Amino acid sequence: MNVKALNDSIVAILAKKQQLNSLDYNDARYDDIEEELHDLEDDFNEEYGDYLEDVLEDVHGKLKSDADILLPTAYLASTLDPEADLEQDEKEGVWVESDSFPGVEMRVVIVANPPRVLLILADQERVLWTAE
Repeated sequence: MNVKALNDSIVAILAKKQQLNSLDYNDARYDDIEEELHDLEDDFNEEYGDYLEDVLEDVHGKLKSDADILLPTAYLASTLDPEADLEQDEKEGVWVESDSFPGVEMRVVIVANPPRVLLILADQERVLWTAE
């Protein structure tokens, strides 16, 4: 696995998400930027989907979660600075249930720099996997 290429792809998607989020729906550029984002996400899923789905399967196994594993792009953060986003919106990534932590709201999120999978519990985050 080319970790730099994986990271560059994640960064490109997150940068495009930030660009899109900075626009109003009425902005003439909105549809074009949204289409560019979808193209980046499609390319990402095609290039890294199988690899990251295996990673996510392992993560779900560690968490003792029987939640469905979604496409890797569903787990991507919406900003390059996940800690800043944690302060603003605790709904990053994908919500999962765990038999180990019944009733606890947890989210699994993929972030960049380096590419890694985080478990977010309220205001805490734990690294569950880092690309090597």
